[in-house]
Amino acid sequence: MFDLAALRQAADLIHQSVPPTPQHPWPLLAQRLGCEVWVKHENHTPAGAFKVRGGVLYVNELLKREPKVPGLVTATRGNHGISLAMAARKAGLRLQVLVPEGNSAEKNAAMRAGGAEVIEFGRDFDTARQKAAQFAEANGWHFVPSLHPDLIRGVATYALELLEAVPDLRRIYVPIGLGSGICGMIRTRDLLGLETEIIGVVSSAADAYASSFEQGRIVCTETADTFADGMACRIPAPEALEIIRAGAARIVRVDDAAIRRAIVALHEDTHNLAEGAGAAALAAAMQERERNRGERIAVVLSGANIDRRLLASILADPTGAAA
Repeated sequence: MFDLAALRQAADLIHQSVPPTPQHPWPLLAQRLGCEVWVKHENHTPAGAFKVRGGVLYVNELLKREPKVPGLVTATRGNHGISLAMAARKAGLRLQVLVPEGNSAEKNAAMRAGGAEVIEFGRDFDTARQKAAQFAEANGWHFVPSLHPDLIRGVATYALELLEAVPDLRRIYVPIGLGSGICGMIRTRDLLGLETEIIGVVSSAADAYASSFEQGRIVCTETADTFADGMACRIPAPEALEIIRAGAARIVRVDDAAIRRAIVALHEDTHNLAEGAGAAALAAAMQERERNRGERIAVVLSGANIDRRLLASILADPTGAAA
């Protein structure tokens, strides 16, 4: 993986275009959960999500290895693609992004505004990912995976900021999509020699990582039907699972109703927007309220890129009863 010096070097590079994000303890969240709650605000990056850190570092390192790469191809549900669009435009590279059919219209718009060519294909992220790899091979472009050591090191800079800013955290809740965010958190915790528990969070409707963690082997699901698109993964990455099984205390499942309630709680208690995956960590902490009583904990608000109509429907009807 990477050492602490390499992580600090990544932070120096990334902070040239992505300023450190804040971490705040919110009194109303503390009242709601009965413990001290810090929120790591990755919704405050220029891309509205933590992924931009990985994109900046990945493209920088790629161009050192392949200075004449003709273009990039990737697959995403949104934040990874927004991240790469920003990094590719800065580097003067073309970018082609495959998203599943019916993907977030506003995330698609953000990627196009960043200069990416967005192509809708397939029923879900994993189908789009397979097609993107085929496109890259056919066109001779570089395929950017959603999980790579450079992506993990890049996003791990958010963990470095949080863990160095807030001492004595009992546990941190981290949402899991394909795994870069939690892998970066685990590695940073270990490099700093801390004993903080790291809790992974998945959607109960897309729980491949939770099942794989519990069974000690890759377990895939047939579907990933959750509005929290950043966690809609059916096929875990073996390298991520190895890191998570070695370093996470457990993985918590949260359903869409719990995520909706957490989006509302973040809005009411902090006046911050959260997308589904961004609110999942708080949903898990709310679910484990009794376990956390009196503790100092943190939740990662990984992103805020939620479509306006979806957000409006959640704020108007937190229970989803009218859906």
